[in-house]
Amino acid sequence: MLTINLALVSEVEGHDPSDVSRVAAALQRQATRDFGPVWGVRATVDALPRLEDVPIGYWPMMVVPDVQGAAGVHLDQDGQPFALIEISDSWSLTASHEMLEMLADPFGNRLVPGLSLHPDQGRVEYLVEVCDPSEAAEFGYTVNDILVSDFYTPRFFDPAEDTQARYSFTGAISKPREVLPGGYVSWHDPVTNHWWQQTWFRSGPEFRDLGVFEAAAQRSLRSWIDGSTDHPGIDAGLEKSDATLVAAVKAGRQTQQAAAAKAESWRVQMDQMMAA
Repeated sequence: MLTINLALVSEVEGHDPSDVSRVAAALQRQATRDFGPVWGVRATVDALPRLEDVPIGYWPMMVVPDVQGAAGVHLDQDGQPFALIEISDSWSLTASHEMLEMLADPFGNRLVPGLSLHPDQGRVEYLVEVCDPSEAAEFGYTVNDILVSDFYTPRFFDPAEDTQARYSFTGAISKPREVLPGGYVSWHDPVTNHWWQQTWFRSGPEFRDLGVFEAAAQRSLRSWIDGSTDHPGIDAGLEKSDATLVAAVKAGRQTQQAAAAKAESWRVQMDQMMAA
């Protein structure tokens, strides 16, 4: 199994390097412990100070001040993936979302067949976007007390419900192809050649006809879908008052206090050893 190497780099002036390193550590643990065994991928996540320090062969995840609607995973001029993440109070949630979708489908074109959610359609092709159906912050969880995204498992595309199956990592998704409040799922109808979505951004689930995808140079299906879809709380981040974010920040402060105490004990022991 080849290892995917990711580099987390902040292009935001004044961004605390410790913040970037803590998020990178959380993403590494999520990729290794939670996502890798479920999806059969192996990945590393390294925080690097500059884009110039990213080794050849690594896929960069860049934190930037403003993405102007370009957030998400894209392909560079050589057809290799990179991610743009807008800085916000909840940028770790966005970084996790983009990392997981990059690991599951690096090039943004992976399709899985299944029965359509639309009652007037038959068998369709779903785009693999592992975080979108449960992308709202309320369905996320914390790693190292850093807020990260929920993601669906391969069982999400099962033809029938199994009470013993796990459809998303947190268990928030309870049946195949379920869309939760704040999320969506996208698919291609071969009969009409149109792309469709079921979204839940308002009072309940709604269907959207996105029309025909016209392939363009260096533009994947996922980039086109992302550009046609709102991502509340993901692109621009959450409000500071968001309950999930408030809880994660509180837990994170407690974790930092514990880490600081542990660091001090290491320093004392190191000084004693050096003195001896």
